[in-house]
Amino acid sequence: MIRTVVFDIGETLVRDDRYWASWANWLGAPRHTVAALVGAVVAQGRDNADALRLIKPGLDLAAEYAAREAAGLGEQLDESDLYSDVRPALARLQELGVRVVIAGNQTIKVAKLLRDLDLPADFIATSGEWGTAKPHPEFFARVLGASGGAGSWETLYVGDHPANDVTPAKRAGLLTAHLRRGPWGYLWADQPEAAAADWQIDSLMELSEIVTR
Repeated sequence: MIRTVVFDIGETLVRDDRYWASWANWLGAPRHTVAALVGAVVAQGRDNADALRLIKPGLDLAAEYAAREAAGLGEQLDESDLYSDVRPALARLQELGVRVVIAGNQTIKVAKLLRDLDLPADFIATSGEWGTAKPHPEFFARVLGASGGAGSWETLYVGDHPANDVTPAKRAGLLTAHLRRGPWGYLWADQPEAAAADWQIDSLMELSEIVTR
């Protein structure tokens, strides 16, 4: 029986459109150029921040983040950034008595912005708050700690990234659902790491059927 469902954030709950568009504006590059470069480095299995370093060689990501925040152009998040199935899917899980947890690789500020959206979730945390990030085992140990007492076999982790979500979550003993969404979700959907998930889904609305089986 699945008692807790844990959600990744980027390209699972939240669209990354605004994030990459803001970087394009900051670096003075066309948005389609940044999007294309992100796709290229993803296909090569590289860190997506490498797309920004192709535009600005030697870019210090932390320093640029700080500069953007100081200029009032830092991270933003509102209702328009959510995928349309997020609220109904999370609300339905809570109606079914399932604990809903949101935990992904994001900053401390994103955690606050998510909480301000008042999502149907019992617990929200980010890697910035925890001081550990996926795919490190400690991150998934923290996920289990947030599961409300559910065992690993009763906890389902949902994400789009096979290497960051499916593989380490399975290694930690969690159930997994790979979501075909976003660059990683679509590009690597037929790869062995994604295929190893317990379920492969195209919408978060499919989760209510999974937990009631």
